[in-house]
Amino acid sequence: MALTEDEAIQPEVSIDVEDDPVVVRKIPTGIADLDMIVGGGFPAGSTVLLMGEEGAGLREYVYTSAAKLSIVRKTPELRRYFLGHDCDDSVLPERICYVTFARSRHVVLREFAASLNPDFYHAFRHSTIFRDFSSPYFRHTVVPASWTEPPVTPLGAPQENLLEGLVEFLDENGPRSMIVIDALSDFVDPETVDVRDVVSTVKGLQRAAKKWDGIVYLLLTRDILEPRIERMLVDSVDGCMVFEWSRYVKSSKRQRYMYVEKFTSVLPHLKMERIARFPIMITSRQGLVVVYMERIG
Repeated sequence: MALTEDEAIQPEVSIDVEDDPVVVRKIPTGIADLDMIVGGGFPAGSTVLLMGEEGAGLREYVYTSAAKLSIVRKTPELRRYFLGHDCDDSVLPERICYVTFARSRHVVLREFAASLNPDFYHAFRHSTIFRDFSSPYFRHTVVPASWTEPPVTPLGAPQENLLEGLVEFLDENGPRSMIVIDALSDFVDPETVDVRDVVSTVKGLQRAAKKWDGIVYLLLTRDILEPRIERMLVDSVDGCMVFEWSRYVKSSKRQRYMYVEKFTSVLPHLKMERIARFPIMITSRQGLVVVYMERIG
């Protein structure tokens, strides 16, 4: 049968089934009320910027998430107790990777132990792979070598490049992992790292994370970088969650808040009444919890 003119000029289209994003796997956040809102967690392969004021809950968020996911992975029968009913079909990361630049593993663990309960602490400690880049981070500063941990590279040995070391570690440990980078605020050093390189690195990380099929959390203390750079970083990730302090008008009492500022694959699917900011509290027993919802707008 002869082809029509329109049929004859149509190009042949080849579709790779593996690249067809039909099934979206979710990774729980470990914050039950937030997982309920977003339908079981954030899409696997997401890079999420956690941005906010110091002490407003950024680290408590990742501590709580990492601890709960580690407990559930080890003891699956506790899944609904820690994650709720909305995460029944969600997937758990195979490992937790915690990257630091100025903070050592010892400092992170001490902070965790002082904040949350022993069960959370032991789950976090035994399930987390730490990578401390303090040696290359402090190399060009006035900080004495004896103060950095791990010890600096012996004289004559090749010195590790901060960015190259980070890439190598993530390539090896990134697949199907929950990765925490603590923090971009430390990574940006005008003396040794060009801010444009940081933005490019985050954009590249966002692409690589899609192949790893896990989740990447980037911590950033607000108002340390120029507003323009902050916006560039927000534009370079899949999602951005903001943590902030707020004061009551007629009281000196302070309240922590958390809200999703951006998430291209999540916000379009939320009902209007679920686009909200969340007053949060942090307790030793439960970690970070959502108190209630305040609708935005």
